[in-house]
Amino acid sequence: MKTDPREIALLEGLAKNDRQAIETIYKQHYNMVQSLIINNNGSVDDARDIFQEAMIVLYEKAKSGTFELNCLLKTYLYSVCRRLWLKKLQQQQKMVPDINGLEEMIPVEEEIDQHGQRSAAYQMMEKAMMNLGEPCRSLIDAFYLQKKSMTDIASFFGYTNADNAKNQKYKCLMRLKKLFFSAYKNNNNL
Repeated sequence: MKTDPREIALLEGLAKNDRQAIETIYKQHYNMVQSLIINNNGSVDDARDIFQEAMIVLYEKAKSGTFELNCLLKTYLYSVCRRLWLKKLQQQQKMVPDINGLEEMIPVEEEIDQHGQRSAAYQMMEKAMMNLGEPCRSLIDAFYLQKKSMTDIASFFGYTNADNAKNQKYKCLMRLKKLFFSAYKNNNNL
């Protein structure tokens, strides 16, 4: 199946965080997902969450540079949302409705599994950051999330120079890695 050039442009826009491409995808496909979720024991909030997760899966695929869309974008998003919704219903131990055959399906299990693993890793990292303590948490946040320079960090945290701030950042990063991998090991032993 040859992919529509407009859909390829939307995927390229999504990979570049182009606001117009993202809004177009939302406008064209969100209502379909909302209907799927609401008609299968969900709420509007559930639909928003599921669609957002599907957009993250699509974004990661589009950003990879190796993703080839072999169906309509609508079909891909529907399949991802359907799979995510079924997985959420199973986790909540709610009755899983029979939503097979509503639309053309494509296999997206691999994408969902990768997304689930990545999401679990982010949650473990967030927990490790919460357990890191101050001033390490703020220092790591300033460098990696706020993208501040070591000179700015040294000034803000009261270090004598950028090299001392860099040494402290390294110690904090090692502590964060230790917390993260401890949680990772415990999670995999369950």
